[in-house]
Amino acid sequence: MEHIHHHPEESHTHHHDVDCKHCHEHGANGHHHHHEHNLRQQIIRIAITVVLLMAAVLVEKYGALTTWQLLLVYLVPYLFIGLDTLKEAAEGLLHGNALNEHFLMSTATIGALCIGFLPGAETQFPEAVFVMLFFQIGELFEGYAEGKSRDSIAHLMDIRPDIANVERDGGVVAVSPEQVSVGETIVVRPGERIPLDGIVTEGQSALNTVALTGESMPREVTAGDEVFSSCVNLSGVIRIRTTKDFGESTVSKIIELVENAKDRKSKSETFISRFARIYTPVVVFAAIALALLPPLFSGHFATSFPVWLYRALLFLVVSCPCALVISVPLTFFGGIGGASRYGILIKGANLMDHLSKISTVVFDKTGTLTHGQFAVEAVHPEQLDEQQLLHLAAHVEHFSTHPVGAALRDAFPNEATDGCTVTDVEEIAGQGVRACVGGQIVCVGNAKMMDAVGAKWHDCHLVGTVIHVAVNGNYAGHIIINDRVKEDSADAVSQLRNLNVSRIVMLTGDRKEVGENVAKQLQLDEFHAELLPADKVSYVEHFLNEKPDGTSLAFVGDGINDAPVLARADIGVAMGGLGSDAAIEAADVVLMNDKPSRIALAIRIARRTLRIAWQNVWFAIGVKVAVLILATFGLATLWMAVFADVGVTVLAVLNAMRALKCRM
Repeated sequence: MEHIHHHPEESHTHHHDVDCKHCHEHGANGHHHHHEHNLRQQIIRIAITVVLLMAAVLVEKYGALTTWQLLLVYLVPYLFIGLDTLKEAAEGLLHGNALNEHFLMSTATIGALCIGFLPGAETQFPEAVFVMLFFQIGELFEGYAEGKSRDSIAHLMDIRPDIANVERDGGVVAVSPEQVSVGETIVVRPGERIPLDGIVTEGQSALNTVALTGESMPREVTAGDEVFSSCVNLSGVIRIRTTKDFGESTVSKIIELVENAKDRKSKSETFISRFARIYTPVVVFAAIALALLPPLFSGHFATSFPVWLYRALLFLVVSCPCALVISVPLTFFGGIGGASRYGILIKGANLMDHLSKISTVVFDKTGTLTHGQFAVEAVHPEQLDEQQLLHLAAHVEHFSTHPVGAALRDAFPNEATDGCTVTDVEEIAGQGVRACVGGQIVCVGNAKMMDAVGAKWHDCHLVGTVIHVAVNGNYAGHIIINDRVKEDSADAVSQLRNLNVSRIVMLTGDRKEVGENVAKQLQLDEFHAELLPADKVSYVEHFLNEKPDGTSLAFVGDGINDAPVLARADIGVAMGGLGSDAAIEAADVVLMNDKPSRIALAIRIARRTLRIAWQNVWFAIGVKVAVLILATFGLATLWMAVFADVGVTVLAVLNAMRALKCRM
């Protein structure tokens, strides 16, 4: 997305808008080149103006010209560099938006051009051209900085796939992704981007998911795996049955989030907008009063008016609020862009305020702190060895649709090729599965099943789902299956502690002992288990009432049942990579790589962005107040005024660009 060049027919507010629809139609690369072309044009205009101004100064020094003739000489560089600004000022007057920075600049420079014609006043022609020239240099820096922050979000636009190869009428046709229906089969070759979400039906490959998750490690996929749009296919040809329309696919959701982010203003941004609306008219009337009242009361109006008019013009130049109006939104835009590089999608600048003040983080357990998938944690055999016990259990559970069956098959993947014959498979409701494996009757299930076959079972000291195994009625041992804690979860908790998050809580619908085990592993402050979705909302409301004033509460979840809590929290954070659509929709922040530690990174980015924004506010106001006081007492020069406006703007914009550079 490019920086939209300051055309005369655009108002200044439009200058800051992100024209995302336009991006889609013309492509981010075209925009990038257009943005560079505009910057080049501005640089050339500035360079030519400098040459023209130097020529005008030489003409003034060595040519014996009248004041009127000198005005005509200086008007050449003035109009060459300032015509756009003058047109914008005129446009503002016509549309009732008179008191913008273009109007202030135009009034101050036209006043500086005219002041030399007043009795006893010196000409200010070079200063007038310099003010306009520096204003354009400020615009150049703003354009460059905004272009950079747009480019950082533009990589999200690059992930939009252009074509889908869909199987139709016995052949493969290339169509727009919007024209593919749910349930159709698409073919993705190596090097191509996956155009729509779906399930792999044939083939295996490695996918580059960096555009979605920020992770560089390729992800292996094979038949039956779910894949998301915008991932790049690296190795084999895969066929995918689509599960969503293009409008509902992951990539469309991301682009939509980025488009809508700019509409949600932060408190600091809205403060600046309100400030500028009140501030500018006050400044204009103060400047008029400064030009007229002292000469009227002095009794020497004719002689003192030029002096006070000059001070009023300085006052106008200094007081232009460009630095604030430009740099603060730019800082937030940069922060959102920088976060998106790490797979953190922040839906609006207003959320930066909340993110920076988080004191309480509430995690859902399953799929957030844990993988949300059962896996074998321990094998405790009685008569056989571990491999034999796993081998028998995996054979019996081979046809089971239960997650326990999947965990046992994953733990013993070669059970299909070991030559064992499995017959008489019988699933007993509420107990488990019985089968004949290699001539032996093997029962795999819970304590009820062991009691039914007369096996003398015993419980386990480990927390998790205990799967008992009996062979020919004799107890053979048990297998512990658990939802594994993510490797990243402990790191997430310690990083949040380092950021002074005072309360870290886990809510889960799981059994109390399972929740307690995870909470102990991660050293959480508290946990609450066996909850329904409505209970989670009640707990979050309770925590909201207890949190310190002026701080925020974040809820981090991934499931469809988390949507109500995500919407209720000050900041809802969804695990976007594998999270449900409803959760992503309800959330304020989406973590595309499913790493809980990225919530800490999001807080760090938000705090840094806020810090930079406030640095700009105080720096700009401080310099302006100092020079305004000097101008009122006649101690400021036009050069000081130029620095207080354009110089401060340039420095503030350069500072704002730091928001783009966030480190892990």
